Amino acid sequence: MAAEVGRALADLLMPWRQKFPSVDVVERALVGAPGEQLTYCTTDADLVVVGRRIRKSPLGAHIGPITHAVIHHSPAPVAVVAHD
Repeated sequence: MAAEVGRALADLLMPWRQKFPSVDVVERALVGAPGEQLTYCTTDADLVVVGRRIRKSPLGAHIGPITHAVIHHSPAPVAVVAHD
């Protein structure tokens, strides 16, 4: 199953690798809590980029639990990019 997931991930990333060939991409298919896994993977990163949805409501949290975990536990700088 891990090999199949790895191939699917490589296929998803292929158009982005072609569009931005100078950007180094390391693909990893991991099992576990996403916040913990992302934080673990940031130990050697120069920058971690995570996304967040744009919320229309002025109330409530504007980042999700994964972004929150990465912001608070990553040893590398974190950029949070809003998207629709």
